[in-house]
Amino acid sequence: MSDAIYPSLKDRVVLVSGGASGIGASIVAHFVRQGAKVGVLDIQDGGGLVAELVAEGLAPPAFQRCDLTDIAATRVAIAAIAAELGPIDVLVNNAAHDERHDWRDVTPELWDNRQAVNLRHQFFAIQAVAPAMQAAKRGSIINFGSISWHLKMGGMPAYTSAKAAVEGLTRSFARDLGPEGIRVNCIIPGWIITERQKQLWLTPEAERATLDAQCLKEMLYPPDIARMVLWLAADDSRMCSGQNWVVDGGWW
Repeated sequence: MSDAIYPSLKDRVVLVSGGASGIGASIVAHFVRQGAKVGVLDIQDGGGLVAELVAEGLAPPAFQRCDLTDIAATRVAIAAIAAELGPIDVLVNNAAHDERHDWRDVTPELWDNRQAVNLRHQFFAIQAVAPAMQAAKRGSIINFGSISWHLKMGGMPAYTSAKAAVEGLTRSFARDLGPEGIRVNCIIPGWIITERQKQLWLTPEAERATLDAQCLKEMLYPPDIARMVLWLAADDSRMCSGQNWVVDGGWW
């Protein structure tokens, strides 16, 4: 499948959290191929992704290793990316961790950590990049939710609570920032098959059950999400804000 080219993305400064692997790495690669200037925040170093892009003859993204649960460090890392690449035009709040946990075992410390990993950094990243977007009178912020709580999935209540809150965060910021030309949207992925999913949960039985539930009888992969991110970042979606964009093969 050939990917669309979005002229408005060329030279735009894009910041992606959790961009070293999985869905995030695909998002980063897609933006680089559009000619965007891409910065990445991740606790991993992303060496494999950089090598892949360099092998294609493309400019590697700017990496800042960062624990996103440390808000002070996150602010420093975002400032470093902006100093290197320029004011952020597009923010992709992708980083998350869907580790399973039984509700009986949840402690206050685990609860707070799951909110920090899946929700809190999204707010503070928006807070950090919004002033430059306000000055430019434009910007696109793309938050990542989850289909899990919409499908009433159990076994990870702290995660599903955080991801449900992302949708409220999105709609609130869409209202607050919209008058200054800043769009805020939420992507809700279905089951996206990454290497982690293959290692932990993908079985023939699970794949069959998912395909039975989806209208479209194909499993989804990271590029399916990256293509939606590109469109929401580009000027082509200029009048879209405060919305949930579900990419799930018609599952929900």
